Amino acid sequence: MDFELNDDQRAMQDSLGRLLADRYNFEKRRAYVATDAGHDDETWRKLAELGLTALLVPEAFDGFGGGARDLLPVMQDLGATLSLEPFLGSSVLATTAVQFAADEEARRELLPSVASGETCMAWAHDELHGRHAALWIETTATSTGRQWLLNGHKVNVLGAVFADKFVVSARIGGVANDAGGCALFLVDARAQGLDCRNYRLVDDTSASEISLQDVPATPLGDPMNSKVGRAAIERTVGMGIAAVCADMVGAAAAAYRLAVDYLNTRKQFGRVIGENQSLRHRAAEMLVSLELAKSMAIAAAVAVDDPASEDAGLDLHRAKLSVARHARAVAHGAIQMHGGIGMTEEYAVGHFLRRIHVMDQLFGDGDAHASKLASLIYA
Repeated sequence: MDFELNDDQRAMQDSLGRLLADRYNFEKRRAYVATDAGHDDETWRKLAELGLTALLVPEAFDGFGGGARDLLPVMQDLGATLSLEPFLGSSVLATTAVQFAADEEARRELLPSVASGETCMAWAHDELHGRHAALWIETTATSTGRQWLLNGHKVNVLGAVFADKFVVSARIGGVANDAGGCALFLVDARAQGLDCRNYRLVDDTSASEISLQDVPATPLGDPMNSKVGRAAIERTVGMGIAAVCADMVGAAAAAYRLAVDYLNTRKQFGRVIGENQSLRHRAAEMLVSLELAKSMAIAAAVAVDDPASEDAGLDLHRAKLSVARHARAVAHGAIQMHGGIGMTEEYAVGHFLRRIHVMDQLFGDGDAHASKLASLIYA
């Protein structure tokens, strides 16, 4: 699939590339990992200055009104540098949820500060027993007549430690995995009754488990309109799939570049190992996998931007399945080409496989999407 960046996308990618080259080489990233914060405040501020935090915010609320196609090159660059910044959780997932669930007043109050980078949000949706089920929500929302109170438990909340506010999915009716009865709420990160346990994922990304006990919450829009709540969740998950597909492509591309550089510089028996025909064939196979992953990441972005198209749902499932498998194949090949050094903590190539593994697990792994494809095709 052919995909050409427009002038605005190319300018933003160039600016982002320079910023990340300056502030996110592998050694600097290791230093960020070692801190309690787990990311770099200055990089986050500069991302906001570049306009990245405003990328998906509608123009009416001081944003750029971009879509998944605009997000594609950004996520690829963030994946290639193994970024630890809370961009996915705040500027992609939570921003999309607010855009599609909140009423005009709530969006006008919240989104401009998100666009400027002043406010950081987190998307609190996944639950312990709802593995890869987008509508598995056991957290409940109850109205006292004066306010809404949330009770439940959320897991793998990306960037929660940095967040000022959480966008939380909860159920006002039905049981877990029902299509109806879903709503989205805004919760202050310092709200009474909210307990947050922070940890790091295998790729060193910050995540949290959140416990909610009678936590006061503000509905985003009309909580009784479950069709809007469900649609907002589905749009957020779709945007998330497109984003992590692009992130995996960026990580795989960086791993491939490291492998090719290693083949062209590492010498054995007086010659570079890249002259070995079997290794050159392996590198060619990795390049084919990388190009296939790129094409499917583009297909995911197109499907999200055109949700009414006939094959949009199928394309998202195909993309998540295909990108994960091909990106992992590239990362495995890159590690194997490096030999023992590829398995060390101090060398970057193994960290790209960790990143791909984490991205694969978000929004349903390959097996989950293969199962969904089968159910749709043979229904």
